[in-house]
Amino acid sequence: MAEAGTLRVEVPGPQHHRGLVSCQVACPVHTDARGYVRAIAAGDDEAAYLIARGPNPFASICGRICAAPCEAACRRGKIPRTGEDGSWIGADQPISIRALKRFACERHGVEAREPAEALAAVRAHLPEVGADADEMAALLRGFTAGVQRAAGERIAVVGAGCAGLACAHDLALLGFRPVVFESEPVPAGMLALGIPAYRLPRELIRREVAVIEALGVEIRCSTAVGKDVSFAELRRDFRAVVVAVGAKRPRSLGLPGEQGPGVYGGVDFLRAVSLGQQVPLGREVVVIGGGNVAYDVARTVLRQMAYDAARTAARQPGERRVRLVSLETLEEMPADTVEIREGDEEGVERLGGLGPVAIERDAGGAVRALRVKRCLRVYDPARRFAPVFDEADQRELPCDTVLVAAGQATDLSFLAQGGEDVVQHRPGWPQVDPATLASTAPGVFVAGDLAHGTRLVIDAVASGKRAARSVYEHVTGRRLAPGMLGAHQTLERYRREQGYERIRRVPVPVLEPEERLHHPERLVERGYGEGEARREASRCLDCGVTPVFDGTRCVLCGGCADVCPTLCLKLVPLSDLAPAPELDAALEAAGLDRGAHSAILKDEDRCIRCALCEMRCPVDAITMERITFTATWSPS
Repeated sequence: MAEAGTLRVEVPGPQHHRGLVSCQVACPVHTDARGYVRAIAAGDDEAAYLIARGPNPFASICGRICAAPCEAACRRGKIPRTGEDGSWIGADQPISIRALKRFACERHGVEAREPAEALAAVRAHLPEVGADADEMAALLRGFTAGVQRAAGERIAVVGAGCAGLACAHDLALLGFRPVVFESEPVPAGMLALGIPAYRLPRELIRREVAVIEALGVEIRCSTAVGKDVSFAELRRDFRAVVVAVGAKRPRSLGLPGEQGPGVYGGVDFLRAVSLGQQVPLGREVVVIGGGNVAYDVARTVLRQMAYDAARTAARQPGERRVRLVSLETLEEMPADTVEIREGDEEGVERLGGLGPVAIERDAGGAVRALRVKRCLRVYDPARRFAPVFDEADQRELPCDTVLVAAGQATDLSFLAQGGEDVVQHRPGWPQVDPATLASTAPGVFVAGDLAHGTRLVIDAVASGKRAARSVYEHVTGRRLAPGMLGAHQTLERYRREQGYERIRRVPVPVLEPEERLHHPERLVERGYGEGEARREASRCLDCGVTPVFDGTRCVLCGGCADVCPTLCLKLVPLSDLAPAPELDAALEAAGLDRGAHSAILKDEDRCIRCALCEMRCPVDAITMERITFTATWSPS
């Protein structure tokens, strides 16, 4: 029994139901992950693709390599799991949202048809150029009726990475003529030159970019701003400039012996491999770093070694190995768990809790060892990066090649010709308005890593789209005001898949470790088959559906609480609830006396949307309702 006035509760506000769909809230571009997962469960894969593609021009790519913040927020991962005897054995696992996105895209995205066909399907959901913009929901979800298109003004975008291409994509849809300047020989930035082919097929990148080009985006590769064209010329010839060059230079650690043969930047190594260039590797390779890029480097080295050994095994006997040295221990490493696990399976040797001191060279200048010291602590109590070392505990790790993958830097040297008024709060990082992404220079905007630091691919996409909206306002003088469109639908005879609450997460099929190393571009993830995808999608709790209680009908029988399988409902006297301003205001507005009335409490983290409460209610006081929200940008 609870003591009077001890239960603390939250009174649902106007934003409460929007927050229930936690996967959509967590996505930087607000993709309705719940929508496409439930569409897959229902067998409508084309609808699933259109929902996934709506706000994200890189849906197919994200289906392969997104870090999936939606999964981290998935409420299925918070549901208690019980054993046969009803005892609690831990929390469930989230829905495999990224793998399900890949499944839908492989059937109806650019993987399944030529870019021209994909664009034709997309155009079926868009107004013709020059027509009234009555609907853009399928491809450009978030723009509502009445958006007046621009008059074809030319906009320059510097950098053809995720942010730059996402920006150009939306600029084209808004009626501009974007021109993207890319210094590399291929577009897509780090997607094409930094993410290994065993994770992201190059043909898929080409097809995704081709759809963006078909919208009217011009991409000029092998055109370096500051060399082939000056920044001053861009500002003169275009109505606005968006700088989205990213942070793709390796960050030097400043170690003694770091400069010289046998030491390479991790991102430089990945770029060389992607472009088919040879990088001389030794037999004892050390990779410095503990993040995803470090693992991309280490796993790519393993593949290069295996490939070279297969061709020249007779001439190169002996062991070859790759060791990854990081400040962090296994529990602290920033790399994704799947990267660490697959790296272990493939033979990456982890050496955690070590900080590099110097790269030792022999008399001839060749790398012979990496000197390291024991790291006692990486973060301070406030979780700020503040490593502490044991200077007396040092040793040498024999090696002949060192790859540094411990951070990335930017290169804004091209601003010297025409960008002097772009203020940098520290070298290489421009001062940016966080709301508009405008720099201190008129008509110059910033997107991607330059705007917010190195983050996820989907963060770069969101940043590029935001920059496009700011350019629209700057050039046309018309603002696209943010909003949220909500809809409520009562679901008659709502039912779930039988036994959905007991289904465990379906592992994403992968190649066996020995198969992965057979060829450098062999894909690790095979992806879901149809049966696996339907089963995994059926696990989704469909958080947009929620039981709604009509207090005027409730007879306080307690049947809903009795039948709830997760004990998420509780019927209590109002006198048991602790005082709170929102609660007291709600009670006063309803004219309710604490001593004479009761309340139904609901634990949202436990509710599995089974509808048993609705079926049990004898007076129809409970209905199951679907609540959806779509981000909107309306003219104001």
